[in-house]
Amino acid sequence: MTIQTNPAPGTPGPPKREAPVRPPVRGVSAAPVLVKVPPPFSVRLSQFLWILSFAVGGFTAVYFFVIREELLPLIADVARGVTEGRDDATYTAAADIVFWVVFALVVALLLTQITLLVSFMGRRPNIRWWQFATFVMQVLLVPLSPEWVALGKRGEPLSLLLAAQAALVLLALLCSVMPQAIAWTARQHDIRRGPEAPSNTDF
Repeated sequence: MTIQTNPAPGTPGPPKREAPVRPPVRGVSAAPVLVKVPPPFSVRLSQFLWILSFAVGGFTAVYFFVIREELLPLIADVARGVTEGRDDATYTAAADIVFWVVFALVVALLLTQITLLVSFMGRRPNIRWWQFATFVMQVLLVPLSPEWVALGKRGEPLSLLLAAQAALVLLALLCSVMPQAIAWTARQHDIRRGPEAPSNTDF
């Protein structure tokens, strides 16, 4: 049986053992977390210009429909100048067809661009090419409108409205191809390294 004796005063005692390092509770490399980051300025400006073009396009469609009764006789006269010798009913029917085809095209382009903008803000790939295709159709519609539908004193503003809408779309497309906008679309998701989800014992 050993008898422990207290060390004399001033005599250093045995070295103390250091406590082991506690392992981390959470992982060193935390799991990625989806975050909501505002889009860059170029994307927000593009979205604003698109919305302005929608407002102009909607006003154009409404104005085009309101002056329909005044445009139909003028469109019939254009059809009469192209092919003569037909009865009036034929020219009236042709005017109706031309009006509704152009009106449907204006409305279809507007609805398509709204849908494409939603997809663009959702960072869908290759949406800019579809938006550019609608812009090309609008550009073709601007010079053709004075020949068929933008007729008379009240029909002349249609050409200006269509040109204004196309100009806004062009500016919106230019903003959407800025370097920050391209990088924002290519990234598709904004993520950061965040903490892991808490366990049930944390509640």
